[in-house]
Amino acid sequence: MNTAQSRYGALVGIAAAAVAIGSAELVAAATGPRSAPLVAVGGVVVDLVPEPLKQFAIDVFGVHDKIALLVGTGVLLAGCAALIGIRALRVPVVGYLGIALFGLLGTVAALTRPGAGVAAALPSLLGAALGAGAFRWLRVILVPRPWPDAPLAQTPAAPGTPPEPPVERKEGPPVQPNAITRGPSLPEPGGEERRRFLTGVAVTFGAAAVGGFGGRWLGTRRGVSDARAAVTLPTPASPAAPVPAGADLDLTQLAPYTTPNRQFYRIDTALVVPQVDPGKWKLRIHGRVRNPITLTYADLLARPLIERDITLACVSNEVGGDLIGNARWLGVPLADLLEQAGPLDDADQVVGRSADGWTCGTPTSVLRDGRDAMLAIGMNGEPLPVEHGFPARVVVPGLYGYVSACKWVVELELTRFADFDAYWVPRGWAPEGPIKTQSRIDTPRPRNRPAAGPVTVAGVAWAQHRGIKQVEVQVDGEPWQPATLAPTASIDTWVQWSWRWEATPGEHTLRVRATDATGATQPGEPRPVAPDGATGWHSVRVTVR
Repeated sequence: MNTAQSRYGALVGIAAAAVAIGSAELVAAATGPRSAPLVAVGGVVVDLVPEPLKQFAIDVFGVHDKIALLVGTGVLLAGCAALIGIRALRVPVVGYLGIALFGLLGTVAALTRPGAGVAAALPSLLGAALGAGAFRWLRVILVPRPWPDAPLAQTPAAPGTPPEPPVERKEGPPVQPNAITRGPSLPEPGGEERRRFLTGVAVTFGAAAVGGFGGRWLGTRRGVSDARAAVTLPTPASPAAPVPAGADLDLTQLAPYTTPNRQFYRIDTALVVPQVDPGKWKLRIHGRVRNPITLTYADLLARPLIERDITLACVSNEVGGDLIGNARWLGVPLADLLEQAGPLDDADQVVGRSADGWTCGTPTSVLRDGRDAMLAIGMNGEPLPVEHGFPARVVVPGLYGYVSACKWVVELELTRFADFDAYWVPRGWAPEGPIKTQSRIDTPRPRNRPAAGPVTVAGVAWAQHRGIKQVEVQVDGEPWQPATLAPTASIDTWVQWSWRWEATPGEHTLRVRATDATGATQPGEPRPVAPDGATGWHSVRVTVR
């Protein structure tokens, strides 16, 4: 098989795979986006991939890690489809087996997702069937005549019929076996066949694109954006105090005191955002409790609500990273809900379960120690954005999100740490995750080239539920200098800080460290994010002109 024929085979394989994926996306518009093969298989990958590789993806792609996974899965599928297509031109059964394997993997992955029903198998099965049809159609267009090495069927001669004279064959070079197919080269398609084939490929890709994008569009039509837009948040019974004047220094490159919803970081395991209808949503509080209760969204809106400014942080946040944000949250105090349920004395863990099956385990004592832990329904004055947990999520000051921030929450189960490990614990993370004292330099940044003279060094520091007492800056290993702290709304939020530096020309290294309200200074020893959060001092190297 020559290079041109290999290209034709690769096109057949990729086009058939595209039809399978595109048609599956269309079917998934009816069965749910998590049943689409790429998403279902990607979800299995997220669950099974080794933790160091998962952390590497977060470090490299940040909040875009899910897009990177889906794109990477698609590229890998295209490569496999191309190789199968090349081989399948000679041995058609290889193509059908490859498509069957695609359907099997997608089906198994979809059926094993939390909450999946029998209908979750339909996208992969129907996609595989249509992909097989596309493969057969394109292959027939490309090679409409018998293979050169296939023996022709012989019709038995009638008794007494003289034998046919042998056909004289002209001498010529022997046919060389192909390295891939171990047989003679395939016939080169003629101009008309080639045009028909390329037209067929274009039609196939077009149909796949229409199915894929159409399915995604229909999926959004089944979303909950309209239901969210119809929600009117009630006035909180306990409103947040106004943000103090001067809390936001309003400096270029410095993170704003309140993070806009669209800029708030998102780290979770959901490849597609769960679409939870608030009219059908229910929260079960059960397990080791005296009085199991079930709440509806209307029940939440009718309860007394609190409003608080709280900074959330991801345990995957590297020193100096941006997986942290501050928002004004509105919700029902979790302590009140737990009091109503009546936890048993040995129920030391509250397991939050998301609509997509993800779990996190929070110490029961933390939710009842007086901090403003809440079941949040509002964020920065509007209903929770869908990607941040609409209709309800858990917000707990002072804990990393992997042990507390359950989005799209549908269950709170009272249990014991000895009886249940939440999602991240078997993957090597600590069962409990109090947020560590941290600080960050936002300005100047490494690529900045400030002029010699007065330079404002500024950033943020945080120690949620303890508060920040002091921030210090160091230049080139010289003595630490105290920075000025801006006002802050509470000990549960970060604080902006600034320091005036008389910069001299040349290369300089700036470092920052913070001390929390208990008097503990953040350690300078660098440690990785696993198993319970990174440590170390953030440093920036700048060139002064």
